[in-house]
Formats: sequence, C-alpha cells, structure tokens
Amino acid sequence: MNELLKRQISLLPDKPGVYQMKDKEGKIIYIGKAKNLKKRVSQYFLRPQTGKVAAMVSHVDHFETIVVHSEKEALILEMNLIQTHYPRYNIMLMDDSHYPYISLKRGNDPHLKISRSSKEKGYFHFGPFPNSGEARATINLLNKIYPTRKCKNIPDKPCLYYSLGQCLAPCVNKIPEETSSALYEEIKSFLNGDTAAAERKLKKAMEEAAERLDYESAAEYRKSLLALEGVTSKQRVELTFEKTPTDVVAYAEREGYRSLAILSYRRGMLLGKKVHVIASFGEPEEQIVDLLEQYYLSHDLPRLLISGLPGLSALGEVFEDLRFLNPQEGRYRDIVDMAELNAREGLDAHFASARLEDDNLSLLEELGGILGISTPYRIELFDNSHLQGSNPVGAMVCFVNGEPAKRMYRKFHLDEKDAGDDYHSMKEVAYRRYSRLKEEGSEFPDLILVDGGLTQVHAAKEALDEAGVSINLAGLFKNDRHQTSGLIDGEGHVYPLDNKSPLFFLLMRMQDEVHRFAISFHKSLRGKSMLKSIYDDIPGIGEKRKELLRKHYPSLEAIKGASLLELGQILPEGAAKELYSRLHDSGEVE
Repeated sequence: MNELLKRQISLLPDKPGVYQMKDKEGKIIYIGKAKNLKKRVSQYFLRPQTGKVAAMVSHVDHFETIVVHSEKEALILEMNLIQTHYPRYNIMLMDDSHYPYISLKRGNDPHLKISRSSKEKGYFHFGPFPNSGEARATINLLNKIYPTRKCKNIPDKPCLYYSLGQCLAPCVNKIPEETSSALYEEIKSFLNGDTAAAERKLKKAMEEAAERLDYESAAEYRKSLLALEGVTSKQRVELTFEKTPTDVVAYAEREGYRSLAILSYRRGMLLGKKVHVIASFGEPEEQIVDLLEQYYLSHDLPRLLISGLPGLSALGEVFEDLRFLNPQEGRYRDIVDMAELNAREGLDAHFASARLEDDNLSLLEELGGILGISTPYRIELFDNSHLQGSNPVGAMVCFVNGEPAKRMYRKFHLDEKDAGDDYHSMKEVAYRRYSRLKEEGSEFPDLILVDGGLTQVHAAKEALDEAGVSINLAGLFKNDRHQTSGLIDGEGHVYPLDNKSPLFFLLMRMQDEVHRFAISFHKSLRGKSMLKSIYDDIPGIGEKRKELLRKHYPSLEAIKGASLLELGQILPEGAAKELYSRLHDSGEVE
C-alpha cells in the first residue's frame, strides 16, 4: 500500500457515499457505495483479500469519494456511475433483458401472447416467468386445451384451428359474451395455479376418443396431459398460504466465494431462481445487501422478502415498500432451507464448471512442481462416509490427465467398529487398495490425495508402509474457516494454494468428485439396508416373497410408489396392507 493510499484512508469520513478505485493511469477500475465510507473502503487495504477482490486491490493506486446524505442516494449514484464508466472489476447483477409475462386479452376475444412488460393495458398479465421457453410452453398447452384465437390478427375466413375445434372463429362468428367470459375465467384460473379443470377436460376428451376407437386423438390428448404435468411440475413448490409476491433469499460460502440464491414466488407458485457466485468480501450480510440492491434496481420488486439473514432489513432504507420476514421455524423456514440448498448447489456447480477450458496437463505439471515430484498424470483420491456409525464406507476416484476415469473408481465396505474413526478408516482403505495392487502387479498412481490434514496423510502413509509400497502422497487441508487452503505432505510441509488459480479449481473438482462418490455409495447402502429391514416381521412375507418384491421393486423409491392394489398382486391382503402402512406411515422411508 503506497503512502497516498495510507493518507487517503486516514481522511475517510464516517458518512455514506460512493468510492471510485483508480489505477496509476487514473482509470476507474471499480465503483462501490457504502453506508460508512471509512469502514468499507479501509477493509480493502487493511484486511487480506482473495480472488477478484485481491486482483482489483493490487491495481489500485488511489481512490476518490463522493459523500451523500443517505444510503439510498449512494445506491442511485453508484448505479449511474457504473453505467457511465463500466469499470472492469464491477460485478453487475443487472442485465438488459426483461422477464416474460403471459398476457391474456381482456374482453370478448380471449387470446394469449408473451409480453416483456406487465403494464400494457387491455391485458391481464401473469408472471414473470423465469424464461421465455417456459412461458411459450404454457401458452402452447393452453392453446391446445382451450379454443382461443391463435391468429395474431383476425383473418377474413376461418383457419384450420376452427376445423379442429381449437378456435371459436371470431373472424366469422359472433361469440356470445357468456361463452368468452367462461373461457376467460377458465384460462385465468389455470394461470393462477388451478389446473384441475384443465386436467379433467383432457382426461374426459381422451376417454371419449378411446371409446370411439379414435386412438390417434386419444394419444394426442395423452401427450397434452403429459405436457400439463411438465408445465405444472415446475410450480409444485407452492406457498399456498402466501399469495403476496415474495422472494426468498439465502447465501452459502465456500473457499473464499459466496453464492446468493433468489427464489421468486408469484401467486404462491415458485416461478424460478437466480444464483450469483462472487468472491467474498467483508461481512456476509453487508455484501448480500449490496448485491440485492443492485438486483432489484432492474428486476420486479416483491412485496415480501423472506430470508434467514436478519441484516437484510437494511434494504428497507432503499426500498421502503418491502416487508421482511426472518423465520426460525415452520413453513416459511422450510422454503428458506430450500433457498439455502440452492445457494450451496450453485456454489458447487461453480466449482465444478469453473476453468474447464484450462490446459489440465500444464496444471498437473504445475502441481508436480509445487510438490517437487514428477508430473502426476494419474491421481487417486480417497474419502470416507458414514451416518452415526452406520454403513461406513470408503471411496476412491481416479483422475487421469486431469479427467475422471470412472472405470477405475473403487468402493470399500468398512468395519462398523471403526465408523467415525477417520484415521483407522483411511488406513484400512489405503492398505486394502495398494496391497492389492502390489499383489496383482498393477500400476500405481503417480500421486495419492487424501481429503484432510496431516493426520489423514499419516494414516495413509502408515498404510503404504505396511503394504510395502512407495507412492507420492499429499493431503488437501483446510484452514480454521473450513476452507481448502493448501496441500500438505507426509513431512508436514505446507504448500498454500491461490483460490483464484486454475490449479485450485482443478483440485476442487477432484475433491468434489470423491466426496460425491462416497456419499452416493453410502446412501445406496443405507437404502438397501432399510429396504431389507422393511419386510421383516410382517406375517405372510417370507424369503421367497421378499425376493419377488426386490425383483419388482429394486429400490425404496420404487416400492413406495406402488399402490396397495399392486402390492396385493404379490402379497396376501393382510401383508400388503401392513407393508403399505409401514411404507407410508411409519417414517422409515425418507
């Protein structure tokens, strides 16, 4: 930090305003706003930074500030300046696109179209939808179910849709007001989430077509039913108890990055989500508030914002009509949990897809150089999984030339007495793997990576020594914030990793893959264990019938989806009822 920056930091006021970071040429490289300029700007230079924030700070030569009266004024000024200068380090959550609406013409001539605004008069607007594809699919389905006008402009004579019974032909017919009014209300009800009437209409038409042996038409109605299920399945997560336009927000953190998930509910239905991944900076609540302020400048503002972050009420200083809810339990808490899950998955997806264009071979050469070994073209990684001591498993994945070689993955059943003992579990898995490779005369990997610090490395090293083999070994260790921060070898030598580097993202993809493989193996074993025990002690279900059930229903999900009538075709009536009750009432099935 140069002397000019030190002097400027000491003179910063404790007031709201906007700051402009500039490089040596005086070019603006970043613009931000702050409720307290002194607190916010000093954080950039007095705290260690990572990722894009660190890259930006390294180019700052000096900065300028503009003091304003309120945080709302600061936000408006910040956006105006960003849209004027387009600094290269600003993360914009805004885009020029507008979310689509489905618009239903009011009056005596109901027809549908996609709009980019909800302000056009003469139409009833539904949405916004997360993308035009979903809006278009819904319109296509409605046009098949209801006799709406399909023509953009009314023609001089009836078209094919009138012959097919899919249009009332206002071009030649005077449509009774009660007919168009009923049609209007049915479509409106559908778009408000009540699709039961449409489903009944399609089922009736399908059955009538089948009765008159018109199987072609019946098949078309069947396709429409499936399309209806596809459209409505995207809206099954409902806030039936909350019809107010609502957004649910949550965030997740990992390895110096944060993700913000926004779930949008309109008319009680989940219409879509947005996930934004950014480099961490400052306190979570403060950064999330900044991002949401940017987001809502160009997106529809809900009337209710639900989150697990109490600090988001600070948005009320900018958006005065916004209500806030911070639930601790109940149905609102459930949807906050779902938003948090989406935030975590969005972050995982970012790590899984980031830097995929990088040259993996050059990264492996870099890894070998860091560890002082030959380029590790083949790497094997280990992880263990268990739940409260049950079904402990080990897993190994193999990467060749930086890509997963799934045919070389291996699974390990572990002794339950060692469940929860990560040291002995790691030692057991490593010993079994490499003593067998030695016995078979198979090729060893160039490098073993374990998910853990020095303790896990020592466990694997002890296993290798007992097996009488020598293989390069290192661990991916975490810092006190549980973020992977470097490599450590058997001698305790630490090799820090830059969490914005391509090598870091390659290693994170490997780490995620072994963790995924271990968890999926554990879940499958637990499911089989539960499936095995669910049949026990039910009179009328012996070994032969158990085998028959496993043949027809190989998983918990499959047998839980079976009806009582279907179970009764395999089991005696009493046994079928008891099994059905266990599956749906006992809580044994997830």
